Amino acid sequence: MRFATSLVPGRLIRRYMRFLSDVELDDGRIVKAHCPNPGSMMGLKDEGMRVWLEGNNDPRKKLDWGWRLVELDGGCVGVDTGAANTIVAEALEERLEGLTGYDKIRPEVKYREKSRVDFLLSGAGRRDCYLEVKSVTLSRTGGLAEFPDSVTARGAKHLADLAAMVDEGNRAVLLFLVQRGDCARVDVARDIDPTYAAAFDAAIAAGVEVMCFACDVSPDGIFLSDRLPFD
Repeated sequence: MRFATSLVPGRLIRRYMRFLSDVELDDGRIVKAHCPNPGSMMGLKDEGMRVWLEGNNDPRKKLDWGWRLVELDGGCVGVDTGAANTIVAEALEERLEGLTGYDKIRPEVKYREKSRVDFLLSGAGRRDCYLEVKSVTLSRTGGLAEFPDSVTARGAKHLADLAAMVDEGNRAVLLFLVQRGDCARVDVARDIDPTYAAAFDAAIAAGVEVMCFACDVSPDGIFLSDRLPFD
């Protein structure tokens, strides 16, 4: 996924009200930017951190800037959770390891009660595959990516929905997309959300598959890269 316009660097002043941030650009301007991440953003929202913003001239958007990256010593981290589906969609079109052989890829398909699955993959002679994508940005231990970074009742519901699809004879996959390149493995942050961890264990026992992928992240764009092991 290449960014639509060139990113502009700056320093984070603060992130507040979940979806807002103030940033001082390198040219000295202080701007308000949309923060496209509802999580805690643990380790990614400290004052003074170097960040990258994307400008827009869409009159339908309330803010002229969107926060896209945080720059750490180990490289950049993509903070836009909504970008995860775009990144995976491009990878699916190019044949994503473990998810090939499907003729049709449909995004945002309604299923179960008040749920939408990120992608429904189908093909002649194959079980339908319900694919749920989770954007992962948290890393508290070197080389380890963790999900979630805050309590997520919605995430636990998604796991139950996937397990129900397996019970009906379909395939279900939970894909952790690590939007950073400094992690070598993935795990569930059980101490942050024990309820999600229990739902995860139940889903795995029911037959839900887990896939993990890293990303190459830079101010040019974010692209899916190597497959990672789940701890």
